[in-house]
Amino acid sequence: MAVNVFLDTSVLLAGLVDFGPQSAPAQSLLHAVAEKHVASGTAWHCCLEFYSVSTRLPPEYRLTPAHAVQLLEDEIFARVAVHDLPAADRLAMVKAAARDGTAGGRIYDAHIAEVARAAGAAVVVTDNSRHFMAALRHGIRVETPSEFLAALKGRRG
Repeated sequence: MAVNVFLDTSVLLAGLVDFGPQSAPAQSLLHAVAEKHVASGTAWHCCLEFYSVSTRLPPEYRLTPAHAVQLLEDEIFARVAVHDLPAADRLAMVKAAARDGTAGGRIYDAHIAEVARAAGAAVVVTDNSRHFMAALRHGIRVETPSEFLAALKGRRG
C-alpha cells in the first residue's frame, strides 16, 4: 500500500550518506522508496539543503559537489516527487509563522511543513520531529524513520 510520505533533509542525508548504524532506518526507508513500496515527496529546499550539508560534512563523510548532484539526480529526482510552495501560498506562510512566533532557522522547517501540506502529505518523516510541530496543525503526522517503518510493516504485515 502506497503512503504519501514527505521526506525531510535529515532522512535524505542519513539515507544516502552512511553515518553508521544510525543511518539504517533512513536507508531502509529510501530502499522502500526505490522498491516503490512508498510514494514519497520532498521539498526543493530539502534538495538544496542536502547539497549544502553533504558537501560540508566532516571529511570522512563529505561528498564532492559532483557526487552530491549525482545522488540528487539518481536517488532523489528519479524516485521522489520534488515540491515547492506555490507562489500564492508564500505570504500567508510567513504571516502564519510570524503569528506563531517562529524565529530564526525554524522558518525553514515551517516552510517544509507548508510544502508538505500543499503536496497533500499524510506524514513528514524526519530525525528532527520537534522541528515540525507546524505540520501537526495541518493534521500531518510527524514520525522518525524508525516509527514510520514500524507502522509501514504493521500495514503490510
